[in-house]
Amino acid sequence: MDKIISKVYQIIKDSSNLIETEEAIQSYMYDVFAQLMGQILSNFNEVIKEEKQREGWKVKRADWKTVQFIFGPVRYRRTLMVDTNNQNHYPLDEWLGIRKYQRHSPLVEVKVSELVSKATYRDTAAILNEWTAITLSHQTVGSLLKRVGAAQSREDEENELELEEATELPEGKKVDYFYAEADGVFVRGTEKKKSLEVRHAILYEGWEKNGKRVSLKEPKAIMTTKKTAGFWAEVQAFTANHYALQQAQIITNSDGGQGYTADKFQEAFSQSNYPVLNQLDSYHVFQGLNRAFGSQTNVFKQHVRQALKTHDLDELTIWLDTYESTLDETPAVEKLNTFRTYVLRNWDRIFDWREKAEQVPKDARGLGAMESNQRHISFRMKKRGMHWSAEGCEAMVKVKQGMFNHTLREAYLHQQNRSTRQQRKLKQTVRLSSLLHEKTRQSVGAKNGTIPLYASHSSAIGQLIKSFR
Repeated sequence: MDKIISKVYQIIKDSSNLIETEEAIQSYMYDVFAQLMGQILSNFNEVIKEEKQREGWKVKRADWKTVQFIFGPVRYRRTLMVDTNNQNHYPLDEWLGIRKYQRHSPLVEVKVSELVSKATYRDTAAILNEWTAITLSHQTVGSLLKRVGAAQSREDEENELELEEATELPEGKKVDYFYAEADGVFVRGTEKKKSLEVRHAILYEGWEKNGKRVSLKEPKAIMTTKKTAGFWAEVQAFTANHYALQQAQIITNSDGGQGYTADKFQEAFSQSNYPVLNQLDSYHVFQGLNRAFGSQTNVFKQHVRQALKTHDLDELTIWLDTYESTLDETPAVEKLNTFRTYVLRNWDRIFDWREKAEQVPKDARGLGAMESNQRHISFRMKKRGMHWSAEGCEAMVKVKQGMFNHTLREAYLHQQNRSTRQQRKLKQTVRLSSLLHEKTRQSVGAKNGTIPLYASHSSAIGQLIKSFR
């Protein structure tokens, strides 16, 4: 500690201003933490090595490994050992959850992925280089994103597999009403003239108020670039693993596009004993209305809107025909016919769910949360001419999903294979006393020296002299 204080004192003394001082102290403390961490991990290694030797493992050699932590590169000594089955291991790395060839700590990998979900690869690298002891290239940022995103993806796949192999449904949370909305977002692919569809679902239990602000209750997201079947399998697995929906009324919302039809929702929520209500998303209806009639209000648009609201097909047809008779240009007619086809194809789904369901909750609101929740995908992945590979796109949306659902870190650590059993076993093996204990050394005889008689009373020697007096 005295050495650290002296160093900080010297930094303050030699610096010309407080900004320079703080930067120098930060850099120095990063170095101190990195050195201490390296020493501690090396001590862990010795304790684990001795325990494994007692189990019959053999020492093959000792190696040095450097891992980039938030506070800088940590260099530590680890032992390569051979178990009783003649298999090679680095016991310390296995317990820590450090993969073979891993060069960044779990926290660095997760933090980089969380940051890059909001900023570009280059911006993320620049921010980390400026604010931490981490030095990364934008290529490395992309690699770490793919690794962490793949961990969340594998976790989702394992949940699907567990559900398929289960003999009965898990005991999930019981709710009276459950809400689901789904839609797709297209982003540019790296292949010429080819887009990638991000399939996106929002699942929630209702609404809750915080003052005047209303937000979704317990919202969860499913995001993937998988095909339609894979997407809905993830939706089904998630809900089945978290909710008991047998007695729940399922309310769903979509634009009715390919892959988001009523039958898809019915299949995904088949555990409910009630038919799934699926309404046509009002945002897409009125978006089509504006395309056909223009953004400005007119008498035809007002009457068509009213006919949709009252679900009066005859009135709707009259006003659509009347408006069509006023059109001369072919493009305008085509827009109107597109709208007509869309509405008529989904006519049975144009309703407000609150008029269909029984015993509607007091806080019930209209559905339509999909568009606002898709903005964080669009903002990050569609701006500035961005193009995505299939792997990079899937990794990005899985990281976003994990952050939204607060599962990313848990999924990452689970895939690191640092098991609870390993941790428990090491805790039984490693004691603080064993880490700090120095082996007894043979005496080399008495040493000559002097004890000052006028030492400071606050010092250890001073206190000793005082006790004699």
